[in-house]
Amino acid sequence: MKQKGKLFFFCGKMGAGKSTTSKVVAMENNAVRISEDEWLSEHYPNQIQTFDDYLKLSGVIKPFIKSLVQSILDSGANVVMDFPANTVKQRAWFISLCSEIGCGHELLFLDLTDEQCLAQIAKRRIEQPERAQFDTEAVFAHVTKFFERPGDEEYLNIVHVAGNASQSI
Repeated sequence: MKQKGKLFFFCGKMGAGKSTTSKVVAMENNAVRISEDEWLSEHYPNQIQTFDDYLKLSGVIKPFIKSLVQSILDSGANVVMDFPANTVKQRAWFISLCSEIGCGHELLFLDLTDEQCLAQIAKRRIEQPERAQFDTEAVFAHVTKFFERPGDEEYLNIVHVAGNASQSI
């Protein structure tokens, strides 16, 4: 029987370096990288103006993404998902994706302080001005209210990354 691929996904506050780290992890693990931001911007250009728009459209693409990811993992290839796993509910979706097909997973928890995240967001606003509308302290504060640290009761294979995640992986 062919071995299934492994799913890599990320938990970390806005600005923690999830997208940057996902690129490194994909390269190091010869994995297919799938980015939620890329899928949403390609399928729904200029349609995400609010956090509620994001939540709605993210929910719309998930069934398609799930099927695609499971097919890739079934083929034996590793997958890196640059999607947030910042709440218990989000992480449960990733775990169901794995348990349904019997593949392994690794959750990289990028554990940065609010100050570190805000500094990286400020830098990103300069480097990617098209994101400036959402890369603000106000959006960070709003989104961070929903953040839930991963816990032992979730039975996750966690790799804890403290400090500046984009430099420590």
